Amino acid sequence: MTSQPSPFERIARAVAIITVVALGISAGALITEGEVLVPYWQSLPPSDFLSWYHDNAGLLFNFFGPAEIVAAVLALTSALMFAVKRLQGSSWLIVAAAFAIAVLLAFPLYFKDVNASFAAGTIAVKDVAVELERWATWHWSRTVLALAAFVAAVLGVQPGSR
Repeated sequence: MTSQPSPFERIARAVAIITVVALGISAGALITEGEVLVPYWQSLPPSDFLSWYHDNAGLLFNFFGPAEIVAAVLALTSALMFAVKRLQGSSWLIVAAAFAIAVLLAFPLYFKDVNASFAAGTIAVKDVAVELERWATWHWSRTVLALAAFVAAVLGVQPGSR
């Protein structure tokens, strides 16, 4: 006879499912940014890119910031809820939380300053193309981390996961 899950376990599993959705949205948004926005930016003359970025930096930050923060907070919450009660899938959710936090750490490590230089136009126009290449490399690195967080969370909510 199988025992019924406790109310805490039902809530933890619901939070974990919401976590999977949030991590998927975050990863999907980063993929879209990398596949749509970055090539567009690179196609623009540097001065046009800086003008575009100046006009849209707030929109980018207000979309990507909350998406990544919510995903990381939910991943951490799920990991803690599962770990406290030693629920199946806790190891995967801990991994998901670690990757989601790593996505956030990329911002102060690189993106904060360079995004500010793009928005303020303080980067030399001649340096924009090289910096956009570096930006794309950092971006794809965090995108891989976001995808890894999503996959780990999916594995964490699978029945019988460890």
